Order: sequence, then structure tokens, then C-alpha cells
Amino acid sequence: MSQIFKANTGTSDNESHKGLANRDVYPFYIKAPLIIIGLYLFVLILSLLQDVAIPFAFAGLLAILLNPVYTFLERKNINKILAITLTILLAILVVVAIMLFLSSQIAQFGQMLPQMEQKFLTMLHDFQSWLTSQFGLSSQKQISMAKDALNGSKAFVGKTLNTLVGMLTFMVLIPLYVFLLLFYKPLILNFVFEVFEEDNSGQVAEILQETKGAVQSYIVGLMIETSIIAVLNSAALLILGVQYAVLLGVIGAILNLIPYIGGIIAIGLPVLMSLITGDNLTTPLLIVGAYTLIQFADNNIIVPRVVSSKVSVNALISILVVLLGGNLWGVSGMFLSIPFVAVLKIIFDRIDGLKPWGKLLGDKMPQHSPSKVVSKEEVD
Repeated sequence: MSQIFKANTGTSDNESHKGLANRDVYPFYIKAPLIIIGLYLFVLILSLLQDVAIPFAFAGLLAILLNPVYTFLERKNINKILAITLTILLAILVVVAIMLFLSSQIAQFGQMLPQMEQKFLTMLHDFQSWLTSQFGLSSQKQISMAKDALNGSKAFVGKTLNTLVGMLTFMVLIPLYVFLLLFYKPLILNFVFEVFEEDNSGQVAEILQETKGAVQSYIVGLMIETSIIAVLNSAALLILGVQYAVLLGVIGAILNLIPYIGGIIAIGLPVLMSLITGDNLTTPLLIVGAYTLIQFADNNIIVPRVVSSKVSVNALISILVVLLGGNLWGVSGMFLSIPFVAVLKIIFDRIDGLKPWGKLLGDKMPQHSPSKVVSKEEVD
């Protein structure tokens, strides 16, 4: 009977199976809202749990970064707990040394604050007078515009300050998270492998290995890049005779960790310092020129050769995720956004249905792009 029915309807076994398979695929107008709702709930959860998620995310990056040190100590037959403790103490000593260096520079900077405040007020008064004479803006109008600008940026500044305060509050939790992540690393890896089928164990191992390598190379590369930029910034400012050149150079290098946006802020700080402490515009213009050359060398020479990340994210996606990360988690979100997208790209590149998204995130241009665009005449 089944053969007669298939003969009468003109269908075959393959066609019937295809029809059943197509019935299981939801149409686009159903899948799209579900995806949007899922993304919205995911972002909402990240926003609501940022006080817990931010320190845990930083701890995850640090645990991956410190894992080679811990593995080296463990291979020396050092007790597991002692090896983790020594690894964390080494990282804390490095952070404390950097903080002591910056504190000594900031202490010297504080001695000039009264003089700089007086010079800044004088410059502000001159600028207000120039606006009044050139554009006819009264002092009240200028104050109103300044308040509007401050109110517009209050949300982002407030979120950034809350993030920084939260990071200081949970500073004790980060070493604890790192300790527990390293201690329970076998348990976590075993869970990841058991979640997926045994046939996919090779693919899972490849993804984990590439993720670890990409994050480690990214963070180590950033540390080396930051040191080089700090030296170049400080040398340029010392040559130009800018006060507190070392402090401003190091701060500029740290701000450079925030892709694209941090570099702009890094230029503004020494320019403002030279305007406050100097009496001419030549030095600020030279600072802009020197920092522009350093940024050019950073983007075209230092980053490609030093950072050497295994996953490259194109500039468009980088800017978008940095801005989105800033809106979500402030400065911490800006820093965490690039490693997060790099991990996503590794996963996308290993799953057939998500490979187009992985290509979209990357910076490798296709060799053969579509040369035709469907037009109305072609449809007709």
C-alpha cells in the first residue's frame, strides 16, 4: 500500500524524508524574534550580575595567563596548593611594583596641583571670553551648554566609576577566583568534555587549546606592547620638555589598552598638561605629531609583530564591541570585549552553521566576492 501511495502521489523515500526535515525547520519570522529575545536576556543578565561577572571574567583571563607558571611549578614536584599560591603571589608582586611606581609619580604630580589649578582657571576664563567675543555666547549660555554635556555623559561616567569601585571592592575576590579556577581546572575541563558527545572530543580539545593560546598570546602581547608604548611616550614627552613625562607616558600606554578610544584620551592628557604649564601652542602641536607617529607605529609595526594573537578581529567589529562593552560594563567592558569576541570567533570557526559569523568577525578578506547584485530586472 505504501508503494502504491508513493506511486500515485509521485513521491519517493528521499523526497518524503526531505519534506519531514523541512517541517522541522522553523521559518525565519519565528527564529529571528527568538534569537533577539535570547540575546536581550543574555545581555540583561550580564548587566544585572556585573558585580559578580566582572571580577570573575578578569579572574578567568588571569587564570589562563598564569596557567603556564602554575604548570611549571607543578612539574617541579611542588605541592598543588603551594604552586598555585606561589603563582598568585608572583602576580601580586608584579602589580604592587607597578602601583608603587605610579604612586611615586602621582605624589610628585600632587605638589603642582595648586599652580596648575590657577593656570587652568585662567585659561578657562580666557576661553569663555573668546567664545563671547567670537560667537556672542553669554556666560550663562556657556554654563548651560556645559551642564547639558555633563548630563549627557553622566550615565557612562557613573557606570565607569561604579565599575572601578566594584573592581576595588572585589579585588580580594579576584585572587580567590584565580586560586579556585586553577585548583579545579581538571574538574572544569572534565565537565566541558562530558557535556559534548565523545565523537566531538577532538574538536572540543582543539577549541580549548586554541582558546587558551589565543588568550595567552593576546594578554602577553598587550603587556609587551604597553611597555614599549610607555617607553616611547615617555621619551617623546621628555624630549619635548613636558612635565611629569614618565607619569603621562605610562598612563597613556595603559589607556592604549582600550582599543581606538584610549589612544585619543592618551593624546589629550599631555596636550592639556602642556597647555596648563606652558605659554605657547608649539609644544601641544608637537605632542600631537609625536603621539600620532607612535600610534601609527603601534598599529602597523608593534601590534602585528608583538601582540601576535592567533585570532584577528577586524576594525569594524572591534570598535562596535568596545563601545558595546563600555555601555554594558564601563571601562572593564571595553577591555574584556576583544578577548570575548576572539573566543567567540574560535568557536564559530569550528561549527559549520556558525562559520559565516566567524568570517564576519575576522579580518581576512574573501578572495572571490559576489560580483552581481540581484536587481529588479533580473527578478522580472
